[in-house]
Amino acid sequence: MNAHCDLGNLSAGELRELYHVTEEDLELIVQYGKIVMPHLDTFISEFYEWLRTQPEFDLYFSDSATLHRVQSQQKRYWEDFYSADISEVYVQKRKSVGANHARIGLPLPTYVSSMYRSLRIWTDVLYDHSLEPERYARSLKAITKLIMLDTAIVVDTFMRQTNCIIAEQHDSLMQMSTPVTEVWNDILMLPIVGIIDSKRAQDIMTAVLHKIADTHSRCLILDISGVAVVDTAVANHLIKITKATRLMGCTCTISGVSPAIAQTIVELGINVGDIRTTATLKDALRDAFNDLKLVLHEDGTPP
Repeated sequence: MNAHCDLGNLSAGELRELYHVTEEDLELIVQYGKIVMPHLDTFISEFYEWLRTQPEFDLYFSDSATLHRVQSQQKRYWEDFYSADISEVYVQKRKSVGANHARIGLPLPTYVSSMYRSLRIWTDVLYDHSLEPERYARSLKAITKLIMLDTAIVVDTFMRQTNCIIAEQHDSLMQMSTPVTEVWNDILMLPIVGIIDSKRAQDIMTAVLHKIADTHSRCLILDISGVAVVDTAVANHLIKITKATRLMGCTCTISGVSPAIAQTIVELGINVGDIRTTATLKDALRDAFNDLKLVLHEDGTPP
């Protein structure tokens, strides 16, 4: 089986095959568990004595109620481990561990080092030397295999969950950074602040086109007064956005063109074509009203 396959879609049997966990390995783990599991409380004590020396302890486990809950979960984790019943339920429980670690933001290196410490406690501190050396060696190998399988599931789930969180945050930031607003009937406005790169330009275009489709607006104002630098790439992005809006029957005006930006565009020899620009947002709004044949009274209301 390809080691680079998608772990999240593998069955329990496929995961066992991927990590070469045999029936003999599972039997060895069960028998070894009979030796060490009576000392589960000692394991917990040893593990948290080590964990208290780690910088993450105070951040994640200093609350006594949280610590007690996590210790109880850890006991159930190792009870499942030494039962060696690698079923779909077992795999799902490991995925839940990964999802929980991602949710609370516990760093992956902390999880990996804790699994290594656990292995040391189970196979060194708590081992009573009752097995023949050859059987102990095979048991150690089997336990290591299953720990690697567990770790792979947890890490894979952790990364998936983290990527989902990042994607959601990106969507939220994109919505915040591309706030297309209907400022008047048929008139949309989008203030742009900061740097415009290819990715952000695509996000802006997507947000603008969707808003035009939803509102059937006929005028769009892109206000770039908050954009500090306009180079050839930025100008090209703006040109593409205006062309795309025109294809949807919406006239685009770029407002907030400062003297410095105007001079830069001229010096770079950028061909802005028939793009309509204004120095101020007020001028852009006036042009939009003219396009829509709207006349305002002195109190700011249409006739």
